[in-house]
Amino acid sequence: MKNTGWIAIALAAGSVLAQQPRVENARVETRTVSGGLDATLRAILSGQTAPAWIGYAEPMIPGDRQMCCRNDDQRGCFLEPHTGSPAVSASANQTVKLEGPTHLVVLYRIENHQVEKIRSFTPECTLDVGGLPFIWITGATPADSVRYLLNVAQSQRSSGSVSAIALHADASADQALEQLAGPAESDQVRRQAIFWLGSARGKRGFELVSRILREDPNDKIREHAIFALTQSQEPEAMNAVVRAAHDDTSPRVRGQALFWLAQKAAQKTAQAAISDAIANDPQTEVKKRAVFALTQMPAGEGVPLLIQVARSNQNAAVRKQAMFWLGQSKDPRALAYIEEVLK
Repeated sequence: MKNTGWIAIALAAGSVLAQQPRVENARVETRTVSGGLDATLRAILSGQTAPAWIGYAEPMIPGDRQMCCRNDDQRGCFLEPHTGSPAVSASANQTVKLEGPTHLVVLYRIENHQVEKIRSFTPECTLDVGGLPFIWITGATPADSVRYLLNVAQSQRSSGSVSAIALHADASADQALEQLAGPAESDQVRRQAIFWLGSARGKRGFELVSRILREDPNDKIREHAIFALTQSQEPEAMNAVVRAAHDDTSPRVRGQALFWLAQKAAQKTAQAAISDAIANDPQTEVKKRAVFALTQMPAGEGVPLLIQVARSNQNAAVRKQAMFWLGQSKDPRALAYIEEVLK
């Protein structure tokens, strides 16, 4: 049993070390977490007098999320300002992995005893540190990492901290993003958190963004929630956008929902929602936004609907709007209809 325990510890240590990125032009040292990640980082911040980079790896949410600077055969990034290409040339013997990365590398640039910048990469990315110290930390738990990043996001408004939180494969990330999306934070931080909840956090993220869309009193935040839902892979997401297009109290928010529905026009529910708004929304401005949404449909799918609106809608302003956009179209069906009208 004792041998089995030591083997497990060795395997775990090997896994952590395997996630350390290849670094160039750096003075590298390794430290183990002592007293928690927060205490470890505070000790480094207190004792480090010159600029440096600190990093560690955590399990990452599933998906093909390789994060690096890439250009042809270049598979690395310069962390410090330099002249020339933003990418570092790949090592000739670098291993090419067939599966997507399983870990996230979180990097902190520190200067003057505080965190100045946060960047995220995946372990296959070669990093040029610009001659600065590079301190690699082992033993950081995902929950501790999320907690520290949350504190940075709230105190320093760092966009890099919000995206790093979102990529953690840990339930604490959902809780942190929910907190950052709440009314106590600035609109900028809220928008970042809402985007990542919708685009990266699956079912739980969808539920949180849908609630914001239904209940938040801030029209601009609800508009952003609509965009976040269009980035979600959850099948219910577009239905929430359809409901907003029909039910939201703000004409501007309803119009924004219609715009994004047009980008998803292949879905029958999106087309039906746009047509319903043109026919039934009480606000002429929303109807006009819905007409514009038809012009955003891919492959000219909205042209027949625009012709129908121009021909038969009871609202003169809406008919005029449809004719305007048909006039801007180079689609032969639109030109044929305009010629018919002018005869």
